[in-house]
Amino acid sequence: MATRLVIDHRHPEKAHRPDNPVARSKPDWIRVRAPQHPIYHETRALMRDHKLVTVCEEAACPNIGECWSQRHATMMIMGDTCTRACAFCNVRTGMPDALDTDEPNRVADAVAKLGLRHVVITSVDRDDLADGGARHFAAVIGAIRRAAPDTTIEVLTPDFLRKPGAVETVAEAAPDVFNHNLETVPRLYPTIRPGARYYQSLRLLDHVKMLNPTIFTKSGMMVGLGEARPEVGQVMDDLRIADVDFITLGQYLQPTPKHASVASFVTPDEFADYATLARAKGFLMVSATPLTRSSYHADADFAQLKAAREAQLAKKVAAD
Repeated sequence: MATRLVIDHRHPEKAHRPDNPVARSKPDWIRVRAPQHPIYHETRALMRDHKLVTVCEEAACPNIGECWSQRHATMMIMGDTCTRACAFCNVRTGMPDALDTDEPNRVADAVAKLGLRHVVITSVDRDDLADGGARHFAAVIGAIRRAAPDTTIEVLTPDFLRKPGAVETVAEAAPDVFNHNLETVPRLYPTIRPGARYYQSLRLLDHVKMLNPTIFTKSGMMVGLGEARPEVGQVMDDLRIADVDFITLGQYLQPTPKHASVASFVTPDEFADYATLARAKGFLMVSATPLTRSSYHADADFAQLKAAREAQLAKKVAAD
């Protein structure tokens, strides 16, 4: 009964849904150890001291112990309450509070104190705001540039559905990486991502590249939701048509009985096959493992992404 109360409080719109059994055991390849490293606790204390929200905690990321032990935390701006109710996501849903105008400065101060080479900034969906929170994203980017000018910045944004000018506002702030996740294949959107539109997300990524070709674009998918391999290949093709540079693929894990069920646990060999397929389609960078998440190893991946673009340009110059 206590578990039901917690679930209803965090996801009130899911309370009426029938329970989906959660797998009692998981394959060895997605089991992780509980956080124990002292730096993990230091990172957690810094987040609390600065009154910051992290997607690492809110989305129950399995990699939190590893990442926070390396002082890598993905900050989630604009509160801890999302206006969407996606069937896969563990972030609290409901009506968010007003924006905190001091948040950009606190985020920037935390980035500087952590000494991050690369930082990922994401957010809840804010359909209640006229610009979807785009100006707040730009303010955070600007504050980080001032406080930690050597830190590269990656944003993971909402889809800004029906928010004219929002994408332009964020792109004008010139993050180094603009990430927006497609999450799943088009066929599953009505049940998995009902508040979003597949082609809106594709257009967003395509538009960013048109606005500023120097910004790296990135998108991610979960697998294990019932998608078929040809459907995953089609999503890859759609992303390449939009000139997306980097794709991530990871295993979906069910947060609670009120969320979508895991249809399958995809094996490491299958992930390796997906990675090979993605590279063959022309992505500059691919991360495809069971534990891959959008910001997992983002700093090292960004270094490889830059190197891949430089190699590609050098090859083009040599051919000319």
